[in-house]
Order: sequence, then C-alpha cells, then structure tokens
Amino acid sequence: MSRDPSPVPLRRLAERGRRALLPLSDGWGSATARARALPDFLICGAQRAGTTSLFKALAQHPAATGPTLRKGAHFFDTGYRDDLDRYRAHFPTRARLRARGGRPRVRVFESSPYYLFHPLAAERIARDLPWVRVVVILRDPVERAYSAHAHESARGFEDQPFEKALELEPERLAGEEERLAADAAYRSHSHQHHAYTARGRYVDQLVRMERHLGRDRVHVVDHADLFDGTPRALAEIERFVGLRPGPERSPGRHNARVRDRMPESLRDELAARFADSDARLAEWWGRTPSWRR
Repeated sequence: MSRDPSPVPLRRLAERGRRALLPLSDGWGSATARARALPDFLICGAQRAGTTSLFKALAQHPAATGPTLRKGAHFFDTGYRDDLDRYRAHFPTRARLRARGGRPRVRVFESSPYYLFHPLAAERIARDLPWVRVVVILRDPVERAYSAHAHESARGFEDQPFEKALELEPERLAGEEERLAADAAYRSHSHQHHAYTARGRYVDQLVRMERHLGRDRVHVVDHADLFDGTPRALAEIERFVGLRPGPERSPGRHNARVRDRMPESLRDELAARFADSDARLAEWWGRTPSWRR
C-alpha cells in the first residue's frame, strides 16, 4: 500500500505550481490593470516579526483579500517605477470586490515588510495611496535580528555566521541609506538583506512613517500580544483597517525557521545596543514594549 505524500513535498509542489502561474497572472493583470483595485491597507513590517502569519490570518477574513498568488508586491521599495497601473496589476478587479448578497465591500491589502525600513517607501505610499492604513508588528529586536540572519542564510543571501555578520553590518550598510534616498532607481542588497540591528531600531522608522502618513493611519502591534494565543490583537487590527469582526481566532505561526539558541552573552550585548532605541520607542508609543518589561 502506498503512503500518503508528506506535507513538505506537497508544499514544494504547490510552490512550484504557484511560481509557474505567476507570469500568466502578471500578464493578465497588466492587460486589465485599469479595472483593478488599489490596497486599502498594508502590512509594512517589521521583517521576521510575524508578517506572514498576520497576512494569512487576515486573508481568511471573508471581506479581505491579498494580491493574486502573492503575499506582497514590493512596489514601494525595490519595484517602484511611479506607475500605479503596474501596482494595480497585482490585485483583483474592482467588480469582484463590490458589496453583494449581504457581504460588505472586500478590502484589499498586501504585506511587504521592507516598506518599514526602506527610506523612500513611506513617502511613496503617502503620495500614491493617500487613504491607505498601515499595520506594523514589532518584535524583540534581538530575536528579530537572530531570526533575520537565519532567514537570509537559508535564502542564500548571507554566507557569514551571525556574530561575523553583526561585525560586518556597519561596513556593509555604510552610505547605503543615503544612496537609496538620493537615487530612486538604486537597489541595495545589503540594506535589504544584511541590516540585522539597523532594522531593529524601530522608532526612527516609525517616526518617518508618522511624518508622511500621520499617526492615526499607523497601527503598531507588539509581537507578544499578537501571538499570545488570544484573538484580541487580531480583532484590534481588523477594526483599525475597517473590517467587520471576523471569526474569533489567533494567528497561527508561519514561516518560522529552526535555529540554535543564541548565547546569553551575545543576547545581553545586543539588548544593550538596543537600549536607547527601545527607550525612545516606549516614549513614542506610549507603552513599554514587551521585551523591556
């Protein structure tokens, strides 16, 4: 008797099928772009803070939908060309989203966690989507950095061990943010893939987001609250983005990676590095983040 196929090969097969369909989907989306919607809200980060899990949880809501065959479009960071039709091509047609049969209008969203960190993304979002609301998840920056390193290593974007990557980070990132801000066409591999501690200095990124979008359009959620096993934080996000209460549930955990335990001495050293940024974050946020309680 043959065995049932294991979940891992099935997921890989599904992923290959999805990627094979992307060119067809993109071509059709481009041809019908003018009939397609733009997002009502965005999940903008932080990277490795649970954005995939939140995306999947919200995509289960009967009145919310993401891009076709994608989690995120990366339009406002690495793919910006000042052409909203290129962006519309990723989303469903407006006709599919209309209220009908007692169902409210379906809201559209995407999740691109580099939006929070890219120096031009907030300004671009504010200019092109003046109505949009933004959700940001914040995770202990020490854990986020360690998780990001495992993620980038598994994807082939990092070839150094964690401590060496931390040592190299200042050199790798030197001048990159300034060059990105000065040249809209420039893309920085290290800024996107090697910013382990820089991405964890959340307050500067949130201040920039607030400056361009306004505080009332940015909802910040603590990773510990979102994944505490209750539906409370998810329900608050649904209210913020204009969704009626969905089925009571807490987000599952997706896209996690197995990694060795971080040495306590290194953890303490990194926590000290983030102390000033975390203190300024608490002042901006009006609450102490979970990892500093």
